[in-house]
Amino acid sequence: MTAAPPRTIDCAYLILGSDQPVAAHRTIRIAGDKIDAVSGMSGEPRREMLALPALVNAHDHGRAVRTSSIGASGRPLESWLPLLSLIPSVDPYLAATVALANSALGGAGAVMMHYTRVQGFTDLPTEAAEVARAARDVGVRVGFAVAVRDQNPLVYGPSEPFLATLPAEIRPEIERRFMRTPLSPPQYLALVDEVAAAAAGPMFDVQYGPQAVQWCSDALLEAIAGASAQTGRRIHMHFLETRYQRVWADATFPGGIVQHLDSIGLLSPRLSLIHCVWARPDELELLAARGVTIVNNNSSNLHLRSGMAPVARMLERGCRLAIGIDGGALDDDDDVLREFRLAHLLHVGTGFKVETSREQVLGMAFRNGRLSVTNIDDGGVIAAGAPADLLLLDWAALDNDRLRADADVLGVLFARATARHISELIVAGRTVVRDGAVLGVDLAAARAEVIGQMRAGVRDSAVLVSILAAYEQTLAAHFEPACC
Repeated sequence: MTAAPPRTIDCAYLILGSDQPVAAHRTIRIAGDKIDAVSGMSGEPRREMLALPALVNAHDHGRAVRTSSIGASGRPLESWLPLLSLIPSVDPYLAATVALANSALGGAGAVMMHYTRVQGFTDLPTEAAEVARAARDVGVRVGFAVAVRDQNPLVYGPSEPFLATLPAEIRPEIERRFMRTPLSPPQYLALVDEVAAAAAGPMFDVQYGPQAVQWCSDALLEAIAGASAQTGRRIHMHFLETRYQRVWADATFPGGIVQHLDSIGLLSPRLSLIHCVWARPDELELLAARGVTIVNNNSSNLHLRSGMAPVARMLERGCRLAIGIDGGALDDDDDVLREFRLAHLLHVGTGFKVETSREQVLGMAFRNGRLSVTNIDDGGVIAAGAPADLLLLDWAALDNDRLRADADVLGVLFARATARHISELIVAGRTVVRDGAVLGVDLAAARAEVIGQMRAGVRDSAVLVSILAAYEQTLAAHFEPACC
């Protein structure tokens, strides 16, 4: 990729980092992929901008279509997951282009893709290389976690007893759709190595992606823990997302699930745990002590009825927190600006007691997730020598009332900023988004092709559609009595 020419950006206001005060009238100089200097500015900027570090979507799955389009809106995770099978396979380059371009339009310069749905037209290394090509064309940084699992494909436990409770007429289709012979732990590790050889690059970090403890055997998790320690590769895993998973964890690991993961070497600063909605205080303390990153996904948790993560408690115990969209932002889009506002509103506290500050939320959005995505603990600040990853917002549009000269910049940002206020997203010195358009790809054409392929393929799911109601009833009967 040809380096962008040096440029300067005049800003009415500038958020240097999550722990620094807002600066006024500054000029940012970019040279190559780095910030060369930040200096005072004389006079007024030609266009009033608020500059902040590019945001991070620290957990997502790279889906090119919203799951509400397949009738999955407002369902609990356990009955939502089977509905994902209604999404047809499409060209992996186009699907990744649409997903990553949408993330960029939402303000994310770095995106985590936990690749739980393989399109399957080729082997996975070849497909991952196409995803990496899409990431280069869009221009964002990507963490690519190869999803692995080897147990409990239907419920949190053996499949056969659950299958016996299904109506006889729907069992064959459920078995055909969801029962697979998994790879062995060594085969999974080799697959991740092959994906890395085919796709990894300076802005595309390949990681281990165990889907969750309930879906991975101890042998697989131990193998991943050892391989991560040896290679330095990160691990990205869902954890304690729903109350049904909490019940399963307590029954399966009476000595404590977090303590168990620690005993097999999985807990380390290389690990990101996603959700942790149902984690307990003692568990949070151990996660903090081991340097684990927790990725909070407020909107997704609300959409899937999973509950609210104890964010204030996490911060109190010293946990490193990041923010993810998880393919289900509040308005079913990819708006990270709205997502970090929601995080603050949900967890700030009540009355005069502030439990989660705006600065802490900015730390989640700017910096903490970068390590999860890139495996490099850099950036998240606007300073000389830092990566030139910047988000420029139209300040004139944000503060269009202009009632006070001493504007509360963070107050305005947290009160009203959304993706519609984005003027430009810059990643590694390259303009990725400008005025609502992704410059490196034809998003409209890619989306039209993806939707066309999906509409043609969705007809193959008619049988599954016809039995989903009965399947959901059986799932509810299985999970709710066991939980309550």
